Amino acid sequence: MTKSLRLAALLTPVTVWLVLFSLIPLGVMAAYSFQGNSTGAVDGVFTLANYQKFFSNSAFQSVLWRSVLIALATAAFSVVLAYPLAYFLAFQAGKSGMILLTLLIAPAWTSELLRILAWKIMLGSNGTLNYLLTWLGWIAPDTVLIRFGPAAVIVTLVYTWIPFAALPIYASLGRIEKSLLEASADLGENPLRSFLRVTLPLSLSGVMASFFYVFVPSLGEWVTPAMVGGTTGIMFGNLIQDQFARALNWPLGAAFSLVMLLAALALTLLMTRVIPLTDLLEAG
Repeated sequence: MTKSLRLAALLTPVTVWLVLFSLIPLGVMAAYSFQGNSTGAVDGVFTLANYQKFFSNSAFQSVLWRSVLIALATAAFSVVLAYPLAYFLAFQAGKSGMILLTLLIAPAWTSELLRILAWKIMLGSNGTLNYLLTWLGWIAPDTVLIRFGPAAVIVTLVYTWIPFAALPIYASLGRIEKSLLEASADLGENPLRSFLRVTLPLSLSGVMASFFYVFVPSLGEWVTPAMVGGTTGIMFGNLIQDQFARALNWPLGAAFSLVMLLAALALTLLMTRVIPLTDLLEAG
Protein backbone atom coordinates (compact mmCIF):
# COMPACT_ATOMS: atom_id res chain seq x y z
CA MET A 1 0.00 0.00 0.00
CA THR A 2 1.40 3.37 -1.02
CA LYS A 3 1.73 6.29 1.34
CA SER A 4 -1.22 8.14 -0.25
CA LEU A 5 -3.46 5.08 0.07
CA ARG A 6 -2.51 4.64 3.73
CA LEU A 7 -3.26 8.31 4.36
CA ALA A 8 -6.63 8.01 2.60
CA ALA A 9 -7.48 4.89 4.62
CA LEU A 10 -6.72 6.71 7.86
CA LEU A 11 -8.57 9.92 6.97
CA THR A 12 -11.68 8.43 5.35
CA PRO A 13 -13.43 7.23 8.56
CA VAL A 14 -12.79 10.56 10.30
CA THR A 15 -13.94 12.53 7.26
CA VAL A 16 -17.13 10.50 6.90
CA TRP A 17 -17.85 10.89 10.60
CA LEU A 18 -17.38 14.67 10.47
CA VAL A 19 -19.53 15.03 7.36
CA LEU A 20 -22.39 12.88 8.68
CA PHE A 21 -22.48 14.07 12.27
CA SER A 22 -21.11 17.62 12.06
CA LEU A 23 -21.27 19.29 8.67
CA ILE A 24 -24.64 17.91 7.54
CA PRO A 25 -26.43 18.70 10.84
CA LEU A 26 -24.86 22.16 10.78
CA GLY A 27 -26.10 22.68 7.23
CA VAL A 28 -29.61 21.55 8.20
CA MET A 29 -29.59 23.94 11.15
CA ALA A 30 -28.43 26.78 8.91
CA ALA A 31 -31.26 25.99 6.46
CA TYR A 32 -33.81 26.03 9.29
CA SER A 33 -32.56 29.41 10.51
CA PHE A 34 -33.67 31.06 7.26
CA GLN A 35 -37.23 29.71 7.40
CA GLY A 36 -40.38 31.12 8.94
CA ASN A 37 -42.51 29.79 11.77
CA SER A 38 -45.56 32.02 11.55
CA THR A 39 -48.15 29.24 11.78
CA GLY A 40 -46.48 27.27 14.57
CA ALA A 41 -44.69 25.04 12.09
CA VAL A 42 -41.78 25.49 9.69
CA ASP A 43 -43.29 27.00 6.55
CA GLY A 44 -40.29 26.61 4.23
CA VAL A 45 -40.32 30.27 3.16
CA PHE A 46 -36.91 31.97 3.01
CA THR A 47 -36.71 34.84 5.49
CA LEU A 48 -34.24 36.84 7.57
CA ALA A 49 -36.80 37.50 10.27
CA ASN A 50 -35.15 35.15 12.79
CA TYR A 51 -31.88 37.06 12.66
CA GLN A 52 -33.74 40.37 12.72
CA LYS A 53 -35.41 39.27 15.98
CA PHE A 54 -32.02 38.75 17.56
CA PHE A 55 -30.40 41.98 16.37
CA SER A 56 -33.47 44.07 17.17
CA ASN A 57 -33.93 42.70 20.69
CA SER A 58 -31.41 44.02 23.20
CA ALA A 59 -32.51 41.39 25.76
CA PHE A 60 -31.27 38.55 23.52
CA GLN A 61 -27.98 40.37 22.93
CA SER A 62 -27.59 40.98 26.66
CA VAL A 63 -28.02 37.28 27.44
CA LEU A 64 -25.42 36.38 24.78
CA TRP A 65 -22.97 38.93 26.20
CA ARG A 66 -23.57 37.58 29.73
CA SER A 67 -22.92 34.06 28.43
CA VAL A 68 -19.63 35.17 26.86
CA LEU A 69 -18.52 36.78 30.13
CA ILE A 70 -19.48 33.72 32.18
CA ALA A 71 -17.65 31.43 29.74
CA LEU A 72 -14.54 33.66 29.79
CA ALA A 73 -14.55 33.79 33.61
CA THR A 74 -15.05 30.02 33.82
CA ALA A 75 -12.17 29.37 31.43
CA ALA A 76 -9.87 31.83 33.21
CA PHE A 77 -10.54 30.46 36.70
CA SER A 78 -10.27 26.87 35.47
CA VAL A 79 -6.86 27.51 33.91
CA VAL A 80 -5.55 29.36 36.98
CA LEU A 81 -6.64 26.56 39.30
CA ALA A 82 -5.65 23.72 36.96
CA TYR A 83 -2.11 24.96 36.28
CA PRO A 84 -0.75 24.21 39.80
CA LEU A 85 -2.33 20.75 39.62
CA ALA A 86 -0.77 20.06 36.24
CA TYR A 87 2.60 21.45 37.40
CA PHE A 88 2.59 19.18 40.45
CA LEU A 89 1.69 16.13 38.36
CA ALA A 90 4.36 16.90 35.76
CA PHE A 91 7.30 17.80 38.02
CA GLN A 92 6.60 16.67 41.58
CA ALA A 93 4.37 13.59 41.55
CA GLY A 94 6.96 11.23 40.08
CA LYS A 95 5.75 7.66 39.61
CA SER A 96 2.46 8.49 41.31
CA GLY A 97 1.60 11.01 38.57
CA MET A 98 -0.66 8.74 36.54
CA ILE A 99 -2.48 7.49 39.64
CA LEU A 100 -3.12 11.04 40.81
CA LEU A 101 -4.18 12.07 37.31
CA THR A 102 -6.69 9.22 37.26
CA LEU A 103 -8.05 10.33 40.65
CA LEU A 104 -8.31 13.88 39.32
CA ILE A 105 -10.56 12.89 36.42
CA ALA A 106 -12.45 10.18 38.34
CA PRO A 107 -15.35 12.51 39.30
CA ALA A 108 -16.00 13.02 35.57
CA TRP A 109 -17.00 9.35 35.34
CA THR A 110 -20.18 10.12 37.28
CA SER A 111 -23.22 11.84 35.79
CA GLU A 112 -22.73 15.55 35.19
CA LEU A 113 -26.33 16.11 36.26
CA LEU A 114 -25.64 14.51 39.65
CA ARG A 115 -22.58 16.68 40.17
CA ILE A 116 -24.52 19.84 39.33
CA LEU A 117 -27.32 18.75 41.64
CA ALA A 118 -24.78 18.25 44.44
CA TRP A 119 -23.59 21.85 43.99
CA LYS A 120 -27.19 23.06 43.96
CA ILE A 121 -27.69 21.40 47.33
CA MET A 122 -24.44 22.85 48.71
CA LEU A 123 -25.01 26.40 47.44
CA GLY A 124 -28.66 26.72 48.46
CA SER A 125 -29.76 29.07 51.25
CA ASN A 126 -30.14 26.03 53.51
CA GLY A 127 -27.30 24.15 51.86
CA THR A 128 -24.25 22.45 53.27
CA LEU A 129 -21.89 25.39 52.70
CA ASN A 130 -24.11 27.94 54.43
CA TYR A 131 -24.86 25.53 57.29
CA LEU A 132 -21.15 24.84 57.88
CA LEU A 133 -20.16 28.53 57.82
CA THR A 134 -23.08 29.43 60.11
CA TRP A 135 -22.14 26.64 62.53
CA LEU A 136 -18.55 27.94 62.59
CA GLY A 137 -19.86 31.43 63.30
CA TRP A 138 -18.24 32.93 60.20
CA ILE A 139 -21.50 34.23 58.73
CA ALA A 140 -24.85 35.29 60.19
CA PRO A 141 -27.64 32.68 60.16
CA ASP A 142 -29.67 34.44 57.45
CA THR A 143 -26.69 35.19 55.19
CA VAL A 144 -26.47 33.52 51.79
CA LEU A 145 -22.81 33.33 50.77
CA ILE A 146 -23.33 32.54 47.08
CA ARG A 147 -26.81 33.14 45.71
CA PHE A 148 -28.10 31.33 42.68
CA GLY A 149 -26.95 33.45 39.75
CA PRO A 150 -23.85 34.02 37.59
CA ALA A 151 -21.47 33.41 40.51
CA ALA A 152 -23.04 30.03 41.29
CA VAL A 153 -22.91 29.09 37.60
CA ILE A 154 -19.20 29.97 37.39
CA VAL A 155 -18.36 28.03 40.58
CA THR A 156 -20.18 24.93 39.34
CA LEU A 157 -18.71 25.09 35.85
CA VAL A 158 -15.18 25.59 37.18
CA TYR A 159 -15.56 22.50 39.36
CA THR A 160 -16.81 20.57 36.32
CA TRP A 161 -14.01 21.62 33.98
CA ILE A 162 -10.88 21.76 36.18
CA PRO A 163 -9.90 18.10 35.53
CA PHE A 164 -10.18 18.57 31.76
CA ALA A 165 -8.43 21.94 31.87
CA ALA A 166 -5.44 20.31 33.55
CA LEU A 167 -4.89 17.75 30.78
CA PRO A 168 -3.56 20.04 27.98
CA ILE A 169 -1.39 21.91 30.49
CA TYR A 170 -0.05 18.64 31.86
CA ALA A 171 0.76 17.48 28.33
CA SER A 172 2.63 20.70 27.46
CA LEU A 173 4.57 20.65 30.74
CA GLY A 174 5.51 17.03 30.17
CA ARG A 175 7.19 17.94 26.86
CA ILE A 176 9.54 20.48 28.47
CA GLU A 177 13.10 19.21 28.56
CA LYS A 178 14.35 19.03 32.15
CA SER A 179 17.77 20.08 30.90
CA LEU A 180 16.36 23.57 30.14
CA LEU A 181 15.35 24.01 33.77
CA GLU A 182 18.74 22.72 34.91
CA ALA A 183 20.46 25.17 32.58
CA SER A 184 18.37 28.00 33.98
CA ALA A 185 19.39 27.04 37.52
CA ASP A 186 23.05 26.78 36.49
CA LEU A 187 22.85 30.33 35.11
CA GLY A 188 21.77 31.59 38.52
CA GLU A 189 18.02 31.95 38.07
CA ASN A 190 15.91 31.29 41.15
CA PRO A 191 12.91 28.92 40.85
CA LEU A 192 10.41 31.76 40.39
CA ARG A 193 12.35 33.41 37.56
CA SER A 194 12.96 30.01 35.96
CA PHE A 195 9.24 29.41 35.99
CA LEU A 196 8.40 32.83 34.54
CA ARG A 197 11.13 32.79 31.87
CA VAL A 198 11.28 29.09 30.92
CA THR A 199 8.38 26.94 32.13
CA LEU A 200 5.47 29.34 31.59
CA PRO A 201 6.42 30.47 28.06
CA LEU A 202 7.02 26.87 26.95
CA SER A 203 3.66 25.76 28.37
CA LEU A 204 1.69 28.73 27.02
CA SER A 205 0.26 26.71 24.12
CA GLY A 206 -1.13 24.21 26.63
CA VAL A 207 -2.60 27.04 28.68
CA MET A 208 -4.37 28.49 25.65
CA ALA A 209 -5.58 25.05 24.54
CA SER A 210 -6.94 24.50 28.04
CA PHE A 211 -8.67 27.88 27.90
CA PHE A 212 -10.43 27.00 24.63
CA TYR A 213 -11.24 23.52 25.91
CA VAL A 214 -13.28 25.12 28.70
CA PHE A 215 -14.53 28.29 27.00
CA VAL A 216 -16.26 26.74 23.97
CA PRO A 217 -18.51 24.21 25.79
CA SER A 218 -19.15 26.66 28.67
CA LEU A 219 -20.53 29.21 26.20
CA GLY A 220 -23.26 26.79 25.14
CA GLU A 221 -24.14 25.52 28.63
CA TRP A 222 -27.80 25.34 29.59
CA VAL A 223 -28.10 22.57 32.20
CA THR A 224 -25.93 24.28 34.82
CA PRO A 225 -27.56 27.74 34.57
CA ALA A 226 -30.99 26.08 34.55
CA MET A 227 -30.21 24.44 37.90
CA VAL A 228 -28.10 27.03 39.74
CA GLY A 229 -28.46 30.18 37.64
CA GLY A 230 -31.67 31.46 39.19
CA THR A 231 -33.28 34.37 37.38
CA THR A 232 -30.06 36.31 36.76
CA GLY A 233 -27.77 33.49 35.62
CA ILE A 234 -29.67 32.34 32.55
CA MET A 235 -27.34 31.82 29.58
CA PHE A 236 -27.85 31.90 25.82
CA GLY A 237 -28.01 28.10 25.70
CA ASN A 238 -31.18 28.27 27.80
CA LEU A 239 -32.80 30.52 25.18
CA ILE A 240 -31.88 28.05 22.44
CA GLN A 241 -33.20 25.11 24.45
CA ASP A 242 -36.46 26.96 25.13
CA GLN A 243 -36.98 27.66 21.43
CA PHE A 244 -36.48 24.01 20.47
CA ALA A 245 -38.17 22.26 23.40
CA ARG A 246 -40.87 24.66 24.66
CA ALA A 247 -41.74 27.22 22.02
CA LEU A 248 -41.18 24.68 19.22
CA ASN A 249 -39.80 27.52 17.13
CA TRP A 250 -36.99 25.59 15.48
CA PRO A 251 -36.04 28.30 12.96
CA LEU A 252 -35.48 30.89 15.71
CA GLY A 253 -33.59 28.34 17.82
CA ALA A 254 -31.42 27.48 14.82
CA ALA A 255 -30.72 31.18 14.21
CA PHE A 256 -29.73 31.65 17.86
CA SER A 257 -27.44 28.61 17.60
CA LEU A 258 -25.65 30.00 14.55
CA VAL A 259 -25.28 33.41 16.18
CA MET A 260 -23.64 31.79 19.22
CA LEU A 261 -21.44 29.66 16.95
CA LEU A 262 -20.26 32.75 15.07
CA ALA A 263 -19.56 34.54 18.36
CA ALA A 264 -17.45 31.59 19.56
CA LEU A 265 -15.57 31.46 16.24
CA ALA A 266 -14.90 35.20 16.31
CA LEU A 267 -13.44 35.02 19.82
CA THR A 268 -11.44 31.91 18.90
CA LEU A 269 -9.93 33.57 15.83
CA LEU A 270 -9.11 36.64 17.91
CA MET A 271 -7.28 34.57 20.50
CA THR A 272 -5.40 32.53 17.90
CA ARG A 273 -3.68 35.76 16.93
CA VAL A 274 -1.79 35.35 20.21
CA ILE A 275 -1.06 31.61 19.90
CA PRO A 276 -0.95 29.98 16.43
CA LEU A 277 -3.63 27.36 15.84
CA THR A 278 -1.02 24.69 15.07
CA ASP A 279 0.46 25.14 18.55
CA LEU A 280 -2.98 24.79 20.12
CA LEU A 281 -3.69 21.58 18.22
CA GLU A 282 -0.30 20.17 19.22
CA ALA A 283 -0.91 21.05 22.88
CA GLY A 284 -4.42 19.59 22.86
